[in-house]
Amino acid sequence: MVTKEFDSYSERKAFDEAKAGVKGLVDARVTEIPRIFRLPQGTLSDKKHSVSASDFAIPIIDFAGVHASRELVVEKIKEAAENWGFFQVINHGVPISVLQEIQDGVRRFFEQDPEVKKSYFTRDAAKKFVYNSNFDLYSSSSCVNWRDSFACYMAPDPPNPEELPVACRDAMIEHAKHMMSLGALLFELLSEALGLSSEKLKSMDCMKGLFMIYHYYPPCPQPELTIGTNNHSDNSFLTILLQDQVGGLQILHHDCYIDVKPIPGALLITNDRFISAEHRVLSNRNETRISVASFFSTNMLPNSTVYGPIKELLSEENPPKYRDFTLEEYTKGYVNKGLDGASHLSSFKI
Repeated sequence: MVTKEFDSYSERKAFDEAKAGVKGLVDARVTEIPRIFRLPQGTLSDKKHSVSASDFAIPIIDFAGVHASRELVVEKIKEAAENWGFFQVINHGVPISVLQEIQDGVRRFFEQDPEVKKSYFTRDAAKKFVYNSNFDLYSSSSCVNWRDSFACYMAPDPPNPEELPVACRDAMIEHAKHMMSLGALLFELLSEALGLSSEKLKSMDCMKGLFMIYHYYPPCPQPELTIGTNNHSDNSFLTILLQDQVGGLQILHHDCYIDVKPIPGALLITNDRFISAEHRVLSNRNETRISVASFFSTNMLPNSTVYGPIKELLSEENPPKYRDFTLEEYTKGYVNKGLDGASHLSSFKI
Protein backbone atom coordinates (compact mmCIF):
# COMPACT_ATOMS: atom_id res chain seq x y z
CA MET A 1 0.00 0.00 0.00
CA VAL A 2 1.38 3.41 -1.00
CA THR A 3 1.08 6.12 1.64
CA LYS A 4 0.30 9.52 0.21
CA GLU A 5 2.97 12.04 1.14
CA PHE A 6 1.80 14.95 3.27
CA ASP A 7 1.81 18.17 1.23
CA SER A 8 1.47 21.00 3.74
CA TYR A 9 1.33 23.78 1.15
CA SER A 10 -1.45 22.16 -0.87
CA GLU A 11 -3.51 21.50 2.25
CA ARG A 12 -3.01 25.07 3.47
CA LYS A 13 -4.03 26.38 0.06
CA ALA A 14 -7.17 24.22 -0.03
CA PHE A 15 -8.10 25.40 3.48
CA ASP A 16 -7.51 29.02 2.46
CA GLU A 17 -9.46 28.84 -0.79
CA ALA A 18 -12.52 27.53 1.02
CA LYS A 19 -12.68 30.98 2.70
CA ALA A 20 -14.60 29.42 5.58
CA GLY A 21 -11.76 29.38 8.12
CA VAL A 22 -11.64 27.20 11.19
CA LYS A 23 -15.31 28.01 11.83
CA GLY A 24 -16.07 26.23 8.55
CA LEU A 25 -14.38 23.06 9.81
CA VAL A 26 -16.42 23.21 13.02
CA ASP A 27 -19.63 23.77 11.04
CA ALA A 28 -18.72 20.71 8.94
CA ARG A 29 -18.54 18.77 12.23
CA VAL A 30 -15.02 17.44 11.75
CA THR A 31 -14.03 14.99 14.48
CA GLU A 32 -10.33 14.91 13.59
CA ILE A 33 -8.40 18.10 12.94
CA PRO A 34 -6.55 18.36 9.60
CA ARG A 35 -2.84 17.59 9.71
CA ILE A 36 -1.80 21.19 9.06
CA PHE A 37 -3.18 22.12 12.51
CA ARG A 38 -1.23 19.45 14.39
CA LEU A 39 1.61 20.47 16.67
CA PRO A 40 4.77 18.35 16.83
CA GLN A 41 4.20 15.63 19.42
CA GLY A 42 4.94 16.77 22.97
CA THR A 43 4.97 20.50 22.18
CA LEU A 44 2.36 21.43 24.78
CA SER A 45 4.02 19.31 27.45
CA ASP A 46 7.59 20.52 26.96
CA LYS A 47 9.87 21.95 29.67
CA LYS A 48 7.81 25.15 29.80
CA HIS A 49 5.15 23.83 32.12
CA SER A 50 1.71 25.36 32.52
CA VAL A 51 0.91 26.57 36.02
CA SER A 52 -2.07 28.22 37.63
CA ALA A 53 -2.17 32.00 38.02
CA SER A 54 -2.60 31.41 41.74
CA ASP A 55 0.99 30.12 41.88
CA PHE A 56 2.30 33.50 40.71
CA ALA A 57 1.15 37.01 41.51
CA ILE A 58 0.42 38.34 38.02
CA PRO A 59 0.46 42.13 38.46
CA ILE A 60 -2.98 43.72 38.72
CA ILE A 61 -2.92 47.52 38.74
CA ASP A 62 -5.91 49.55 39.89
CA PHE A 63 -6.27 52.76 37.87
CA ALA A 64 -9.00 54.10 40.16
CA GLY A 65 -6.36 56.04 42.08
CA VAL A 66 -4.26 57.18 39.12
CA HIS A 67 -5.09 60.86 39.68
CA ALA A 68 -4.81 60.82 43.46
CA SER A 69 -1.68 58.66 43.71
CA ARG A 70 -0.12 58.75 40.23
CA GLU A 71 3.42 58.11 41.52
CA LEU A 72 2.32 54.87 43.17
CA VAL A 73 0.63 53.66 39.97
CA VAL A 74 3.73 54.57 37.93
CA GLU A 75 5.94 52.60 40.32
CA LYS A 76 3.68 49.54 40.00
CA ILE A 77 3.75 49.82 36.21
CA LYS A 78 7.55 50.10 36.24
CA GLU A 79 7.91 46.97 38.34
CA ALA A 80 5.42 45.00 36.23
CA ALA A 81 6.91 46.08 32.90
CA GLU A 82 10.47 45.30 34.00
CA ASN A 83 9.73 41.92 35.57
CA TRP A 84 6.77 40.63 33.59
CA GLY A 85 6.27 42.65 30.41
CA PHE A 86 2.61 42.25 31.20
CA PHE A 87 0.08 43.59 33.68
CA GLN A 88 -3.64 43.61 34.12
CA VAL A 89 -5.59 46.81 34.59
CA ILE A 90 -8.81 47.25 36.56
CA ASN A 91 -10.96 50.40 36.90
CA HIS A 92 -9.48 51.61 33.61
CA GLY A 93 -12.41 53.83 32.68
CA VAL A 94 -13.65 51.82 29.69
CA PRO A 95 -17.34 50.99 30.25
CA ILE A 96 -18.07 47.29 30.68
CA SER A 97 -20.91 47.72 28.20
CA VAL A 98 -18.41 48.79 25.50
CA LEU A 99 -16.23 45.74 26.16
CA GLN A 100 -19.21 43.41 26.10
CA GLU A 101 -20.60 44.88 22.90
CA ILE A 102 -17.33 44.47 20.96
CA GLN A 103 -17.19 40.81 22.05
CA ASP A 104 -20.79 40.35 20.94
CA GLY A 105 -19.98 42.10 17.65
CA VAL A 106 -17.05 39.76 16.96
CA ARG A 107 -19.29 36.77 17.63
CA ARG A 108 -22.00 38.16 15.33
CA PHE A 109 -19.50 38.61 12.49
CA PHE A 110 -18.08 35.10 12.66
CA GLU A 111 -21.41 33.38 13.24
CA GLN A 112 -23.32 35.16 10.46
CA ASP A 113 -24.22 33.61 7.10
CA PRO A 114 -20.97 32.15 5.64
CA GLU A 115 -21.56 33.73 2.24
CA VAL A 116 -21.84 37.21 3.76
CA LYS A 117 -18.66 36.60 5.74
CA LYS A 118 -16.78 35.31 2.67
CA SER A 119 -17.38 38.62 0.90
CA TYR A 120 -14.86 40.16 3.32
CA PHE A 121 -12.23 37.42 2.91
CA THR A 122 -8.86 38.66 1.60
CA ARG A 123 -5.10 38.17 1.87
CA ASP A 124 -4.48 41.75 0.73
CA ALA A 125 -3.14 43.55 3.82
CA ALA A 126 -3.71 46.88 2.10
CA LYS A 127 -7.48 46.45 2.33
CA LYS A 128 -9.28 48.55 4.93
CA PHE A 129 -10.92 45.47 6.47
CA VAL A 130 -9.22 42.07 6.34
CA TYR A 131 -10.88 38.78 7.29
CA ASN A 132 -9.00 35.48 7.02
CA SER A 133 -7.55 32.65 9.10
CA ASN A 134 -3.85 32.83 10.12
CA PHE A 135 -2.09 35.88 8.67
CA ASP A 136 1.08 33.75 8.40
CA LEU A 137 -0.65 30.75 6.81
CA TYR A 138 1.88 30.49 3.97
CA SER A 139 4.99 31.88 5.67
CA SER A 140 5.03 30.12 9.04
CA SER A 141 6.82 26.80 9.48
CA SER A 142 4.69 26.14 12.57
CA CYS A 143 1.30 24.47 12.60
CA VAL A 144 -1.78 26.39 11.50
CA ASN A 145 -3.50 27.95 14.53
CA TRP A 146 -7.08 27.03 15.50
CA ARG A 147 -8.57 30.51 15.11
CA ASP A 148 -10.06 32.96 12.61
CA SER A 149 -9.54 36.72 12.65
CA PHE A 150 -10.46 40.03 11.14
CA ALA A 151 -8.38 43.17 11.36
CA CYS A 152 -8.23 46.83 10.42
CA TYR A 153 -6.55 50.11 11.28
CA MET A 154 -8.78 52.32 13.42
CA ALA A 155 -6.19 55.15 13.51
CA PRO A 156 -4.80 57.33 12.04
CA ASP A 157 -6.97 56.73 8.95
CA PRO A 158 -9.96 54.60 9.98
CA PRO A 159 -12.29 53.01 7.41
CA ASN A 160 -15.49 54.78 6.51
CA PRO A 161 -18.33 53.23 8.54
CA GLU A 162 -19.85 51.66 5.42
CA GLU A 163 -16.58 49.77 4.82
CA LEU A 164 -17.08 47.88 8.09
CA PRO A 165 -19.47 44.92 8.46
CA VAL A 166 -22.89 45.80 9.84
CA ALA A 167 -22.55 42.98 12.40
CA CYS A 168 -19.82 44.78 14.32
CA ARG A 169 -19.54 48.29 12.84
CA ASP A 170 -20.82 50.43 15.72
CA ALA A 171 -19.09 48.30 18.32
CA MET A 172 -15.71 48.62 16.54
CA ILE A 173 -15.93 52.40 16.27
CA GLU A 174 -16.96 52.90 19.91
CA HIS A 175 -14.40 50.45 21.28
CA ALA A 176 -11.55 52.05 19.30
CA LYS A 177 -12.35 55.49 20.76
CA HIS A 178 -11.92 54.13 24.28
CA MET A 179 -8.72 52.26 23.36
CA MET A 180 -7.19 55.52 22.07
CA SER A 181 -8.03 57.26 25.35
CA LEU A 182 -6.72 54.43 27.51
CA GLY A 183 -3.64 54.10 25.30
CA ALA A 184 -2.84 57.79 25.74
CA LEU A 185 -2.89 57.41 29.52
CA LEU A 186 -0.81 54.22 29.42
CA PHE A 187 1.87 55.82 27.24
CA GLU A 188 2.11 58.70 29.72
CA LEU A 189 2.48 56.34 32.66
CA LEU A 190 5.00 54.13 30.85
CA SER A 191 7.05 57.20 29.90
CA GLU A 192 7.12 58.30 33.53
CA ALA A 193 8.01 54.75 34.62
CA LEU A 194 11.09 55.03 32.40
CA GLY A 195 12.02 58.28 34.11
CA LEU A 196 11.12 60.32 31.02
CA SER A 197 8.65 63.15 30.44
CA SER A 198 5.06 61.97 30.24
CA GLU A 199 4.84 62.94 26.55
CA LYS A 200 8.06 61.20 25.44
CA LEU A 201 6.60 58.03 23.93
CA LYS A 202 3.73 59.93 22.29
CA SER A 203 6.25 62.33 20.73
CA MET A 204 7.93 59.31 19.12
CA ASP A 205 4.65 58.52 17.31
CA CYS A 206 4.13 55.40 19.44
CA MET A 207 0.37 55.90 19.38
CA LYS A 208 0.10 57.24 15.85
CA GLY A 209 -1.42 53.98 14.63
CA LEU A 210 -4.03 51.71 16.20
CA PHE A 211 -4.21 48.31 14.54
CA MET A 212 -7.02 46.09 15.78
CA ILE A 213 -7.21 42.29 15.49
CA TYR A 214 -10.38 40.48 16.50
CA HIS A 215 -9.93 36.73 17.15
CA TYR A 216 -12.49 33.94 17.15
CA TYR A 217 -11.40 30.57 18.59
CA PRO A 218 -14.16 27.97 18.04
CA PRO A 219 -14.30 24.72 20.03
CA CYS A 220 -11.73 22.16 18.88
CA PRO A 221 -12.47 18.41 18.74
CA GLN A 222 -8.82 17.60 19.58
CA PRO A 223 -7.46 20.55 21.60
CA GLU A 224 -4.53 18.51 22.89
CA LEU A 225 -3.14 18.25 19.34
CA THR A 226 -3.17 21.90 18.30
CA ILE A 227 -3.06 25.44 19.65
CA GLY A 228 -5.14 28.59 19.38
CA THR A 229 -2.13 30.88 18.91
CA ASN A 230 1.51 29.80 18.83
CA ASN A 231 3.88 31.26 21.42
CA HIS A 232 5.15 34.67 20.32
CA SER A 233 5.81 38.22 21.47
CA ASP A 234 3.95 41.12 19.86
CA ASN A 235 5.42 43.55 17.33
CA SER A 236 3.68 46.67 18.67
CA PHE A 237 4.79 49.44 21.02
CA LEU A 238 1.92 48.54 23.31
CA THR A 239 -0.88 45.98 23.25
CA ILE A 240 -4.13 46.25 25.17
CA LEU A 241 -5.86 42.90 25.18
CA LEU A 242 -9.50 42.15 25.92
CA GLN A 243 -10.44 38.50 26.35
CA ASP A 244 -13.74 36.96 27.32
CA GLN A 245 -14.32 34.71 30.33
CA VAL A 246 -13.33 31.47 28.59
CA GLY A 247 -9.61 31.94 29.22
CA GLY A 248 -6.77 30.13 27.49
CA LEU A 249 -4.21 32.93 27.37
CA GLN A 250 -0.88 32.04 28.95
CA ILE A 251 2.28 34.12 29.39
CA LEU A 252 5.80 32.81 29.80
CA HIS A 253 7.42 33.81 33.10
CA HIS A 254 10.54 32.17 34.54
CA ASP A 255 10.23 29.35 32.01
CA CYS A 256 6.65 28.56 33.03
CA TYR A 257 3.44 29.26 31.14
CA ILE A 258 1.01 30.94 33.50
CA ASP A 259 -2.76 31.10 32.99
CA VAL A 260 -4.00 34.67 32.74
CA LYS A 261 -7.39 35.52 34.17
CA PRO A 262 -9.43 37.55 31.65
CA ILE A 263 -8.63 41.26 32.22
CA PRO A 264 -7.14 43.64 29.64
CA GLY A 265 -3.32 43.73 29.67
CA ALA A 266 -0.44 45.59 28.03
CA LEU A 267 3.21 45.33 27.03
CA LEU A 268 6.06 47.48 25.68
CA ILE A 269 9.69 47.05 24.44
CA THR A 270 12.43 49.60 25.31
CA ASN A 271 16.11 48.39 25.09
CA ASP A 272 15.21 45.49 27.38
CA ARG A 273 14.31 47.85 30.25
CA PHE A 274 10.72 46.78 29.75
CA ILE A 275 10.31 43.23 28.46
CA SER A 276 7.90 41.95 25.84
CA ALA A 277 6.08 38.97 27.28
CA GLU A 278 6.02 35.79 25.24
CA HIS A 279 2.51 34.36 25.26
CA ARG A 280 0.24 31.79 23.65
CA VAL A 281 -3.42 30.73 23.58
CA LEU A 282 -4.58 27.18 24.18
CA SER A 283 -7.49 25.56 22.36
CA ASN A 284 -10.41 24.09 24.23
CA ARG A 285 -13.00 21.46 23.44
CA ASN A 286 -16.24 23.02 24.64
CA GLU A 287 -16.40 26.80 24.23
CA THR A 288 -15.79 29.56 21.72
CA ARG A 289 -13.20 32.06 22.90
CA ILE A 290 -13.17 35.67 21.72
CA SER A 291 -10.39 38.22 22.16
CA VAL A 292 -9.69 41.72 20.85
CA ALA A 293 -6.11 42.99 20.61
CA SER A 294 -5.42 46.71 20.26
CA PHE A 295 -1.93 47.17 18.84
CA PHE A 296 -0.41 50.62 19.03
CA SER A 297 1.87 50.59 16.00
CA THR A 298 1.83 51.81 12.41
CA ASN A 299 3.15 48.41 11.27
CA MET A 300 2.97 48.45 7.46
CA LEU A 301 1.70 52.03 7.11
CA PRO A 302 4.15 54.50 5.54
CA ASN A 303 6.38 55.76 8.34
CA SER A 304 9.94 56.95 7.78
CA THR A 305 10.63 57.34 11.51
CA VAL A 306 13.70 55.42 12.63
CA TYR A 307 13.36 53.64 15.97
CA GLY A 308 15.95 52.31 18.37
CA PRO A 309 16.86 52.40 22.05
CA ILE A 310 15.69 55.66 23.63
CA LYS A 311 18.73 57.92 23.88
CA GLU A 312 17.85 59.22 27.36
CA LEU A 313 18.07 55.67 28.68
CA LEU A 314 21.56 54.98 27.33
CA SER A 315 24.89 55.44 29.08
CA GLU A 316 28.35 53.89 29.17
CA GLU A 317 26.97 51.36 31.63
CA ASN A 318 23.88 50.75 29.48
CA PRO A 319 24.95 50.91 25.83
CA PRO A 320 22.43 50.26 23.03
CA LYS A 321 21.54 46.58 22.61
CA TYR A 322 19.68 47.03 19.31
CA ARG A 323 20.42 48.83 16.08
CA ASP A 324 18.06 51.43 14.66
CA PHE A 325 15.36 50.32 12.21
CA THR A 326 12.09 51.47 10.66
CA LEU A 327 8.77 49.88 11.57
CA GLU A 328 8.29 48.79 7.97
CA GLU A 329 11.60 46.90 8.06
CA TYR A 330 10.73 45.30 11.38
CA THR A 331 7.15 44.36 10.46
CA LYS A 332 8.01 42.81 7.10
CA GLY A 333 10.46 40.50 8.84
CA TYR A 334 7.94 39.73 11.60
CA VAL A 335 5.21 38.79 9.12
CA ASN A 336 7.55 36.71 6.93
CA LYS A 337 8.80 34.82 9.97
CA GLY A 338 5.34 34.13 11.34
CA LEU A 339 4.49 33.09 14.90
CA ASP A 340 7.20 30.51 15.46
CA GLY A 341 8.05 31.23 19.10
CA ALA A 342 11.29 33.11 18.40
CA SER A 343 11.57 36.85 19.04
CA HIS A 344 12.07 38.81 15.82
CA LEU A 345 13.55 41.66 17.84
CA SER A 346 16.65 39.55 18.48
CA SER A 347 17.58 39.83 14.80
CA PHE A 348 18.25 43.55 15.40
CA LYS A 349 20.62 43.00 18.31
CA ILE A 350 24.02 44.66 18.04
